[in-house]
Parts: sequence; C-alpha cells; structure tokens
Amino acid sequence: MRLTVVGRRMFAAAIHAGSSAAHEDWRSDYGSLTYTTTTVPHDVATGMLALMDRLQLRYGAADFVVGGNGEWTFLEVNPCGQWDWIQGTTGLPIVEALANDLEGVG
Repeated sequence: MRLTVVGRRMFAAAIHAGSSAAHEDWRSDYGSLTYTTTTVPHDVATGMLALMDRLQLRYGAADFVVGGNGEWTFLEVNPCGQWDWIQGTTGLPIVEALANDLEGVG
C-alpha cells in the first residue's frame, strides 16, 4: 500500500503484485503490478496524521504492508517520496492537492 499524505488529505493506492518476484519486492517487477485505490482505515489515518504532525511534515509517501486480515503494518514515510506514478496509474488527484496545499487552499 502506498499512502500519499498532502497536508491533511490522504490518497491510498493498493499495489498488487502479479509475480513472485514482485510479491517479495514490488520494485523488482514493475510490469506485473496493478493498482487500485482504497480508503484509509480510521486508525491508520489518525496515526499517520499524528506522525506527520510529530515530524512536522506537510507531505509524505508512506508504505504499508496489508495482511490477509486487512491489518495495515507501517513500513516507512518518505518526505521526498515519488507520487506521479501513483497518480498516473490510479487517477488520484495528488498534483491538485499539492498545488492547493502550496496555495493554502483546502
């Protein structure tokens, strides 16, 4: 799961591995990946906003592993993480959120 946080907005994209190599590390086989958008569980959203506040970040690209039971396990948040590839594959309006945040809108 890639969770892009812009200000107080969150954009979640599930990354589905289509090969055993990608299942181990999705970056090893980009061609086998598919993406879907999803909602962020309330406890994850609350925790991410608290972390972003604690780190004094307005932007972050966070990675999670989602288990078979639906539980999200936090891996990392990158304050300079990539976002365009997620927007391009899912249509999530990340660039608009970035522009709005920079302009102090929304």
